[in-house]
Amino acid sequence: MPEGANVEIAHSLAETHHHATPTRTAWHRTLEILEVFVLAVVAIATAWSGFQAAKWDGHQSFEYGESNRIRFEADAATTKAAQELATDVGLFTAWLEAESVDNTDLMRVFERRMTPDYRVAFNAWLKTDPFNNPNAPAGPAAMPQYRNPHAENADHLNEVATKRFEDGTKARETADKYVRNTVLLAMVLFFVALAQRFDDRLRRTAVNAMALFVLVVAVASVATLERL
Repeated sequence: MPEGANVEIAHSLAETHHHATPTRTAWHRTLEILEVFVLAVVAIATAWSGFQAAKWDGHQSFEYGESNRIRFEADAATTKAAQELATDVGLFTAWLEAESVDNTDLMRVFERRMTPDYRVAFNAWLKTDPFNNPNAPAGPAAMPQYRNPHAENADHLNEVATKRFEDGTKARETADKYVRNTVLLAMVLFFVALAQRFDDRLRRTAVNAMALFVLVVAVASVATLERL
């Protein structure tokens, strides 16, 4: 081959390399900038998700603890209500015995010793003419007027305890969602690392596109979750 032809071919290859290198460098740098941006967002989102997951775990423990504490209070109120009712029923039974022998003085003593709430129901029960009316309630405790503040307090405390337990369960679910988002963010890291293994422009761009898509999904999920 003539020497002039060799020189011409070498010159042509040099020009091709001269024009190709800047082009490759441009898209390569663009992808690197994108990858750095993705990694930065992943780092921040992962730290935030871990922080929130830990806080929600703590909130769950607190709510469960409060639920147990309130349950104990409800149990104590229930026990006190049962003891109070048992005392009133005992007095009512004694009153019936006194009434059967027409001992009015003793009947008044038993009436005075009844709790105020039970006495209200007792007076309403007397108005039903229970000794002659077969349809009368069995006793004051069966009257709609009867109420026991301790029993009502126990019911209220049980409702509050149930609500606190449900809040704790909700906190646990929220913490799990934050943890699941950290898994998505780990997938983003995997895709970015995989993309950096490719020199081919199309493949690297495609893998980075997948990483960006998963990142958007994870960040959107994190942004919509409740925060403490």
